Amino acid sequence: MINRRQRFKIEAVKPPKQDARERVYNFNEVSQSYTPELAMEQAQRCLYCDHAPCSKACPLHNDIPAALFLLGQGDFIGAALKFMETSNFPDVCGRICPQEKQCEGSCVILPRNPAVHIGKLEAFVIDYVRKNYGYPLREKAAPTGMRVAVVGAGPAGLAVAEELAVCGHEVVVYDMWPYPGGLLLYGIPNFKLNKDIVFSKITYLEQMGIRFICNFRVGKEHTVEDFFRQGFNLVFLGYGAIKGGEMKVPGEDTLKNVYQATEYLVRGNLPPELLPEVWRKLPDPKPNHTGKTIVIGGGDTAMDCVRTARRLNPDAKVYCVYRRSEVEMPGRYEERVNAVEEDVQFEWLTAPVKFIGDENGKVKAAECIRMRLGAPDAKGRRSPVPIEGSNFIIDCDTAVLAIGYSPETDIPETTPNLKTTKWGSVIVESEETGLTSREDLYAAGDNVRGADLVVTAVAAARKAAASMHLKLMALREKQAAYTRSSSGVQTYSAPMSS
Repeated sequence: MINRRQRFKIEAVKPPKQDARERVYNFNEVSQSYTPELAMEQAQRCLYCDHAPCSKACPLHNDIPAALFLLGQGDFIGAALKFMETSNFPDVCGRICPQEKQCEGSCVILPRNPAVHIGKLEAFVIDYVRKNYGYPLREKAAPTGMRVAVVGAGPAGLAVAEELAVCGHEVVVYDMWPYPGGLLLYGIPNFKLNKDIVFSKITYLEQMGIRFICNFRVGKEHTVEDFFRQGFNLVFLGYGAIKGGEMKVPGEDTLKNVYQATEYLVRGNLPPELLPEVWRKLPDPKPNHTGKTIVIGGGDTAMDCVRTARRLNPDAKVYCVYRRSEVEMPGRYEERVNAVEEDVQFEWLTAPVKFIGDENGKVKAAECIRMRLGAPDAKGRRSPVPIEGSNFIIDCDTAVLAIGYSPETDIPETTPNLKTTKWGSVIVESEETGLTSREDLYAAGDNVRGADLVVTAVAAARKAAASMHLKLMALREKQAAYTRSSSGVQTYSAPMSS
């Protein structure tokens, strides 16, 4: 084992990336993998701190020093299992978490040295084990006879399903999309997250005994109450937040080829067989990709959209329009760098005031206005203020709105006594339990917090699953006691101490 001083001499190296000039012509993952030898070397840059600020900064509190120690010794299976002790999606989180704001941002070797590339190493070791051995199946408890319906097959729903299945409960997951995965499949582009990872995880969960029922929309054709009538003991709500934000400007909802980000990303990144029928049956399931594209927004979803647009038409210009400056952009710096490398044009301190259509009702331009930053808003970010008389035109053939998400309200509106905020988010007593205003309903993820990170959804879901397990076992004991009482079997209380 190398000593502490030698660790500082190891050069920090990230895995290679596809060249920007080549990657805009494909949808393959941009970030490539470490070699096993390089991964071991990079893991040895970790000081294996006892107080582990990296673990504390991780919403899942992964035991990062222990995992990297095992990886540095070449124990890839041990390292993978260590990450999997606390995370249901380490290969996903290793790719898309904002590590610079979490684990890596808390690395003790900063700022004199670059942080250990924790995310890249996490993704590497799970990929290595999955490709060479398959996901190790977790040991399941004996069947309890208790049944849980999970609404939503995204990160929160899948995490809850896995944890409850391990505890021996019967779990059925219902989802509105044609295939399970939620955001992981229908939101994150393939060039950031290889969809084979999602497919492998679903296969793993099916092997754990979890059933999936897709093309099943709760809140419209079916309600939460239906699950209880079918004999489910508890229901978990993890349906996410996919309702796109509105700008409320002329042309936004009347012109053709003006898309919400979800529709644009789903149609732009997935093959027809994974699309909902309404899009699959279109003459061209892909969104419009002729000419210039303008994307409104500054978060990770906006970066996903501009980078998708570059791949749909590598020869056309793509603009990202954001109403604040680059400093205020909420998304990952790494994603912004990737977009710049791929020749996306940024218009900072700019906002559309209307979309202009042609004689066929298709968008042909966006009239924009320049902004300046004023006083801070409630979240501490300086509010954009329009500069009078600064209007200008950006020609475009496609416009995409990537300005935030909120939960849809179908389920709360059809579920008695389920309390929500004015924005439609489900209210829980705390993220430690995920219990809603009803004792038989639990919730976690974006339909509780609003649009947020995969890792925070999984962390909250795991806590909800632990709380649900306790509730299920209490219900089981209550049912057993009732059965004993009904059958005439005498029951006794515990003896009292003298």
